[in-house]
Amino acid sequence: MASHDSGIPNTGPENDAEIDSSDIEHMNSFNLVSREGAQSVIKAVELLVLAAAYSPISQLTLSPVYGSIPSSNNHQRILMAAFLLAWTAKTTMLTYFPRNSAAFLPVLAFAIPTFQFYLFRYSRRLGLEYGPMITESLTCFPLVVLSVFSAGTLLDSINLGQYGERVKSAGPAIASYAIFSVAQKASAYLIKQQIGSSFVFTRCGLQFVIATFYALLFPSKLLVLAALPLLHSASLNVHVPLEETTTVLNATLHALNYSLVARQESVTGYISVLDNLQDGFRVMRCDHSLLGGEWLQEGKSILPSLKEPIYSVFVMLEAVRLVESEASERHPVATDDEKKALVVGLGVGTAPSALIAHGVHTTTVEIDPVVHDFATKYFNLPSNHTSIIGDATVFVERVRKAPGHDTYDYIIHDVFTGGAEPVELFTEEFLLGLSDLLSKDGVIAINYAGDLLLPSARLVVHTVKSVFPSCRLFRDDAASLEADATTNDFTNMVMFCRKSTGIFTFRDPVEADCLGSQARRYFLLPQHEIQVDYFEGRDGEVTTLKRGQTQVLEAYEAKSAARHWEIMRTVLPDVIWEAW
Repeated sequence: MASHDSGIPNTGPENDAEIDSSDIEHMNSFNLVSREGAQSVIKAVELLVLAAAYSPISQLTLSPVYGSIPSSNNHQRILMAAFLLAWTAKTTMLTYFPRNSAAFLPVLAFAIPTFQFYLFRYSRRLGLEYGPMITESLTCFPLVVLSVFSAGTLLDSINLGQYGERVKSAGPAIASYAIFSVAQKASAYLIKQQIGSSFVFTRCGLQFVIATFYALLFPSKLLVLAALPLLHSASLNVHVPLEETTTVLNATLHALNYSLVARQESVTGYISVLDNLQDGFRVMRCDHSLLGGEWLQEGKSILPSLKEPIYSVFVMLEAVRLVESEASERHPVATDDEKKALVVGLGVGTAPSALIAHGVHTTTVEIDPVVHDFATKYFNLPSNHTSIIGDATVFVERVRKAPGHDTYDYIIHDVFTGGAEPVELFTEEFLLGLSDLLSKDGVIAINYAGDLLLPSARLVVHTVKSVFPSCRLFRDDAASLEADATTNDFTNMVMFCRKSTGIFTFRDPVEADCLGSQARRYFLLPQHEIQVDYFEGRDGEVTTLKRGQTQVLEAYEAKSAARHWEIMRTVLPDVIWEAW
């Protein structure tokens, strides 16, 4: 039979082959990454996440030695410099670094705790300005540089050429920084929620977890180099909370006549209790600050468990009971068993313990469960009170909104911790909440620890006075005649305030007020008054501190924290702070 051309194109296998061969290159141009490349991208993301997770851990390890604020001053700049160096110098680094340089990451990560152990010994010599920066430049910085550089080489497998040269060169760097930033914030949040819950969530425990993940990502024979730093960390590094290393720590402290009673990491910082074996006192530490202390010898207190406090400011806070009000003028020796007190910030429990001893129905609010636990176990905080473990801002807001809410005759606001004031607790909104909880004739005592020569002190005073119209201010020591703008005037300033206007006075304490305590006989009655107009004649606009607008106070806190660091180094030896 004769064949006829139907005019229909031939779609047989021969032409299919022609179509596939002609289009395959065009189709591959839209394939961003091969299967092998996808594995490289996943590994690059994992590297960025690990480096980002190390960022908050690095700051945590510095805070017991330098304080939380100084440790964070240059942290973000160091991370940014590491990121920029890794991307801008990637081509140059490829010339001098082997492509498998990521194999060194686990070794470096395992060695960092040992590097820090020796670097912290020079904290006094390095100083507060350069110490944190130098320490991170030799530990966190190279880890981030090498991690980002290795991630960058792995991301070279992505085909972005069809989107233009600009996207090809900048796209991976921008995406990497976005991943790094998100992972940094997420890890900081997670660590804050879990810190101190187990060995894994201690500062050194987290360092070892990160190092282990690096080792799982890049297993190699080089890991044998990590054996020595691991052995050091397990046996000699006093920062690692193990039984053997704690024994080494106590041997170090005993040489200075100190002894470690307990230590634990928690939400506000590294918390420890230390005994001075020579002078006979006990203190509680939070990072690079002290929360309070007491003498160990038995005093002549009414209650054997009520020891003599070693810091006068905590005794002065108890003077809320001495303020003369209309009711107290009618009943000068009024009993306290029908009165209620709210204490925001616990410390070692000096003031609340005294209020409880006087029969005042006391409620304490403390954000750190470890501080409350240590105050109970090692400073004899009585159990017959209401204890709230949580954020004071949440507690105050909840109580003030409750129908027919409680009011308090006394409120003590004492929240200095870790070398800084929680700025949210000095905002006008929070103080207004406390005002709502204060009874009509009640008294509030607000302790502000800072440099009175800085504008931050003026800001706090004006904010307090905007809420409480009647205030008297006292410092816990006599003002230095040499204090001026070129030096500093760091002190504890206690502001006693009432809701009503008019002048108020303090009655002279009687023996019952002192609870048999010599310290209370000397320091219970406030002595060193600061005239309110002391803060009036300074340059600058008079403002109050608003929620969400605390940047001004935070900026000045950095200067105040630096001066506080110097003071703490005179209170306890350098080794105590370095051997956390």
